[in-house]
Amino acid sequence: MMLVLSVVLASCSGCSNTKQQEENINVTEEQQIETLVLENTISSDREYMFLNYGGDYRWFESSLKVTEFLDEDCQGNISEVTNIFQVVTEVGSGYDTHVIMITHTLDTSWVDVYNSFWLEDWPLNDEEIALTFEDAFNRIQEADCPKPHSKCCVLRCEVGPNPTNAQYIFGNRRAQLYVDAVTGDVSENDPVFPDANFNGPLGEWP
Repeated sequence: MMLVLSVVLASCSGCSNTKQQEENINVTEEQQIETLVLENTISSDREYMFLNYGGDYRWFESSLKVTEFLDEDCQGNISEVTNIFQVVTEVGSGYDTHVIMITHTLDTSWVDVYNSFWLEDWPLNDEEIALTFEDAFNRIQEADCPKPHSKCCVLRCEVGPNPTNAQYIFGNRRAQLYVDAVTGDVSENDPVFPDANFNGPLGEWP
């Protein structure tokens, strides 16, 4: 997965990751752009999920990569986004679970389907997300704290002992900044694990 992905804060640790399908979506030269808009990809991908899988899907994460390291001259331009969904379908007398990862780069998009399941996140379908990525990026730029040496961010609602709003999490396994997607509060510590001596189970961020 990207960070999951490179940008991934891959939450799907411990599951079977048998890839079942890959669908490439070509983008014409005229459509090539210099930055992606996270909210546009989420909207289009949720429409894709509804049209192809119906309304009973779970949106678990949106992971992205910016073009420069956060602790350097970073402008917040997005070069890659992966939106992660899960569906459960009835098969005979049982059920089958698939993780659908829709990835966008500056010049193309594609869909990967895995016979697997997603862990460590609450669904984002009905979560309030008041801040855009640009809002969250500006919050960490204004915050008086060190920026992680990373190009990665993930929007997720982490499962843990202290339930919180969805968070934009910037950084890697060494250092993170958390931006509350509702209040805009910035923290260097994982609000889901406030009493832990580590910043929570962040998966496979590089």
